Amino acid sequence: MSEMSWNSGIHRWKWVAFFLLPGLTGLALFVVYPIISSFWLAFQDWNLLSPPKFVGLSNFQELVGDENFWRALRYTLMFIALYVPAVFVLGLALALFLNQKFPGMLLVRTATFLPVVASWVVVSLIWKWIFNPSYGLINFALSVFGIQGPAWLFEPQAAVYAMVITSVWKDVGYIALLYLGGLQNISETYYEAARIDGAGRWRCLRHVTLPLLTPTMFFVAITLLINYFQLFEQVWLMPMRDSAADRQVEVIVTEVVKNAFSYNRMGYASAMSWVLFGLIFVITFVQLRLQKRWVYYESE
Repeated sequence: MSEMSWNSGIHRWKWVAFFLLPGLTGLALFVVYPIISSFWLAFQDWNLLSPPKFVGLSNFQELVGDENFWRALRYTLMFIALYVPAVFVLGLALALFLNQKFPGMLLVRTATFLPVVASWVVVSLIWKWIFNPSYGLINFALSVFGIQGPAWLFEPQAAVYAMVITSVWKDVGYIALLYLGGLQNISETYYEAARIDGAGRWRCLRHVTLPLLTPTMFFVAITLLINYFQLFEQVWLMPMRDSAADRQVEVIVTEVVKNAFSYNRMGYASAMSWVLFGLIFVITFVQLRLQKRWVYYESE
């Protein structure tokens, strides 16, 4: 009897392996192998033409004195410092509005999510027209109030603000959807108990909604930081070509792409990628350690 059970178990695992093999093969070829290859290349000097040459830690040592890398890091941190708080707060405010029960709210929810599914190429073209200093809507609206608008997407500082505004517009619907899921998972009994104790709308928000929404806030915060340390499309597509913004505004991923495919420095680009991975890993680890101080789970 035990032998039959053992044979049936082996037969079952054969079928499990059979169905898992295509997925595991794709994972190995397109995820695991590139990760291992990039780590190996980080210690090589390879220009795509001649064979790779082992250079040890030279690529990482060069990064320390690379002004372009440090400038890209500063712009990345500047973008995150402007973008993350804005989309974090606006997403929560939008979710609180979308959580209301009004006629046509389903249509409003759908409309707020449409920018999320739009391609960054389309979004960048639309907002490049909106931010055009000569005939764009933004400067036209400012001129109504007698304000001279900046040369958006031409000047480095103004271009960063323009890309942050565009990114918030595109992503706020997705963040609001995450918050909305968290809001709808809060039991109504908490609000009933708070109202019995005399709590109004703002006290319910402060003492019920926000504490019970902290797990969603934590997920949103960690997702935003991981994603926007890797921002690329906005910086690559939006600044006007050959302008000061195009020449100066760089982030880490655009530096990786330029070194890899414009300068044919695959080893140096791989080293830069692994430094970026290290930054994301450290920040994520710190967030995970700090979550116990402010994230409230109902089971606790």
